Amino acid sequence: MKSLFAIAIVAVAAATAARADDSPTAAADDLVPRYFLAMVHAPEVHAELELSEAQIADLENVFQSVDSTWFQSRLLPADQQNKIIDQTELPVRKWFADNTSAKQQQRLKQLECYSQGVRMLLTDEMATQLDIDRGQQTKLIALAKTCRDLEQRLQKAVAAKQPTDDLTEKLQKAVAAEREGYKLVLKPQQIQKLGQVLGEPFDTGQLKRTYPMAPEFVAVEHWLNSPPLQIRELKGKVVLVHFYAFQCHNCHANFAHYQRWHRELRDKGVVVVGIQTPETSRERDPKAVRAAAVDRQLEFPILVDLGSQNWRAWGNTMWPTVYVVDKQGYIRHWWQGELNWQGATGDKTIEDLVEQLLQEG
Repeated sequence: MKSLFAIAIVAVAAATAARADDSPTAAADDLVPRYFLAMVHAPEVHAELELSEAQIADLENVFQSVDSTWFQSRLLPADQQNKIIDQTELPVRKWFADNTSAKQQQRLKQLECYSQGVRMLLTDEMATQLDIDRGQQTKLIALAKTCRDLEQRLQKAVAAKQPTDDLTEKLQKAVAAEREGYKLVLKPQQIQKLGQVLGEPFDTGQLKRTYPMAPEFVAVEHWLNSPPLQIRELKGKVVLVHFYAFQCHNCHANFAHYQRWHRELRDKGVVVVGIQTPETSRERDPKAVRAAAVDRQLEFPILVDLGSQNWRAWGNTMWPTVYVVDKQGYIRHWWQGELNWQGATGDKTIEDLVEQLLQEG
């Protein structure tokens, strides 16, 4: 007999292939957060599901096959990103269907609902379980769309450096209205059934590791200050990967931090890796890259990414960018631009996180 989780996978695949359903929840599909992949990367979720060490190791093999696609999708507009995430989730959902018990699968579904918050009520599955009618669906969708529209307007205002106080206040009120609105839309018996469906409360806000595994370094001809390195060989160490171009002025502003991290933190188990990806024709000359590294006294390992393969593998978009990779090989944070731009304290943010990661088992 197929498990409910396996049936859910078939439903996801069908929904991804074609959105022919004209129900309100199908129309609101893009309003439902895609937090499944982020959630199942978290050790706290592994513990809640009581996954064994062998299960976790096997699950990580699946992550290695999908995480690069998932990470690169962050660059796309939301609608395109959702389609890719839906497809990328499928092998992971299948793994859970094939390798976990019915009890674990049921709890995982509950945790996914908690991660979606009130938006879980927009899914066809929840509508069926709670017998939510079309009129109720329409009201719930309207609350969600109001929040989404205000979020988009606020993002545009921030990008245009326009005043945002009024939009911020409106968004806060809309979020509160959506969070509490379901109590006015659902009937008492539906709210009671919702509690039964969700099971024991679980705070997804506590999850600390919700990003993908770091992409593996793509092999290149030239490395400076080090033999070729691989992310998987650096497990057990915290790795600070930064993309730079030696003629980039903003990159120069970060060099002192990289050098200090390399000198002061390497004995604590931190590895700094620079990826020189060319922006200008001169930066495509490996001799010029080496000369610039010597001139700037860059002593850390440097991958000379002449063909930009690593830039693409990481889905990088700007110079400079710093990625923090934990001891298990997962991305935990990234910072774009100068670390101290206009009073920013990106260096302190990264250093504090590094100290935390060094203490993790």
